[in-house]
Amino acid sequence: MNLPVMVPGLDRDTILEWSRRIDAGPYSSLAAGERMFFPNPEIMVAMSAAAAVTERVQLNFSVIVLPMHSAVHIAKQIATLDVISGGRVLLGVGVGGREEDYRAFDAPFDRKRLRKLEEQVGVMRRAWAGEHVVEALRPLGPEPVQPGGPKVLAGSIDPRSIRRAARWADGISGFTFATTRDEIAACFDTARQAWRDEGRSEEPRLVTGCWYALGSRARAQLDEYLNRYLNFMGPEIARQLAPTVPTTSEQKLRDVISMAADLGCDELLLVPTSSDPDEVHRVADIIG
Repeated sequence: MNLPVMVPGLDRDTILEWSRRIDAGPYSSLAAGERMFFPNPEIMVAMSAAAAVTERVQLNFSVIVLPMHSAVHIAKQIATLDVISGGRVLLGVGVGGREEDYRAFDAPFDRKRLRKLEEQVGVMRRAWAGEHVVEALRPLGPEPVQPGGPKVLAGSIDPRSIRRAARWADGISGFTFATTRDEIAACFDTARQAWRDEGRSEEPRLVTGCWYALGSRARAQLDEYLNRYLNFMGPEIARQLAPTVPTTSEQKLRDVISMAADLGCDELLLVPTSSDPDEVHRVADIIG
């Protein structure tokens, strides 16, 4: 279950209540993704707050847009959060698609982002292993609880970047818009084949996510959310895409969960379009 970080108007009580309820179960992860120019909380701060009030769930970064950042800085933040959480961090990283977010960090939004991402993951892994990654008196620190650091997933739905990720990632953290079998299977099959082509013996961890809405206003709620969230693509594209997301009832949500399981999904990240903490219990009842 994602925190509702992309729903405007979150406050302390809402974020902490969602975190505690997710931790109470039956969820495997508490997840969130990164965005800059939007009324969402900063991801590291939000996940640190969640870490402090949870004990059980994995803290799943569905995506950090790594090329915007210093790899060494992110490595230290993630290692610190791994310590605070007792080794519960899973890190998804990607290149993003919003040039304005890159401008916030004076980072180039160019064609070298995939190459830079791969290099940055290497830097972070070496830092977590205690190696010197810059000229300094001592290694970075702190040492993560998870030996060698958290697993790193490629936050991608693009076949080219999924294939490239087989060189450096532990799996993929994707997303499905239309929540169709073909859409999910295409990403998973691409990853499985890419891992085989790289001669890797272990299977990739397969994670995907989807938006959902429940209740009498489900369709309107989802459309309002997506028109706001996807507006960076332009109002017309947002209006065209919003109706293609079908998860607006209990049965449709059950169908997506069942379909993802049939396709070999290791984890499905559910992204709420309401900030009401009772959503956590509603979905728990649906999935039994």
